Amino acid sequence: MSGKRLLLAAVLLAVAQIAFLSWMIAGRAAILRNGQEVLLKVAPIDPRDLLRGDYVRLGYEIRNVPVKLVANAPAGDFVTEQGPILVRLGKDEDGYWRVRSAALGEPQEQPPSGEVDIRGTVSGGWTLGPEASFSVDYGIDRFYVPEGEGRAIETDMRERPFGILAAVASDGTAQIKALMDGDTKLYEEPLY
Repeated sequence: MSGKRLLLAAVLLAVAQIAFLSWMIAGRAAILRNGQEVLLKVAPIDPRDLLRGDYVRLGYEIRNVPVKLVANAPAGDFVTEQGPILVRLGKDEDGYWRVRSAALGEPQEQPPSGEVDIRGTVSGGWTLGPEASFSVDYGIDRFYVPEGEGRAIETDMRERPFGILAAVASDGTAQIKALMDGDTKLYEEPLY
């Protein structure tokens, strides 16, 4: 009798693990398929991961959000708590999306047409001087490329503008769809 219970427990555990992984993959694919597309200008940082291969580590223009654009920035000298921030982006004439405004915590209203809110995390301890800015992590700082191509792409990024095409879900979660060299898609992320 205990052998049957053990087998049943193992099967249930396996089904739960598969369901969880499927839920994660389907959520990412839904963002890539249905999210608002935005083009973000990037700069390289580092191209290698020993376990997963070559990647391009990306830094974004939208990473630094001026405190003066944060509608509900707390009064005082410091922000001491880490937490969510929603950064409102709008498309500029050059095709890249840039910061229009931001709000700490949850959004108060839906963005107007032609703008999108992207969710990030701001770390604590930032000074709130007149020229200060928050450093925001959007969770889209790596793009994996075929083996041996990371360094060449990093070099090219220093010579001409690159960007990523990101899909942003209605809740602000972003996923990288493609790495762009100007108007050319170098690599596109598969849905699954």
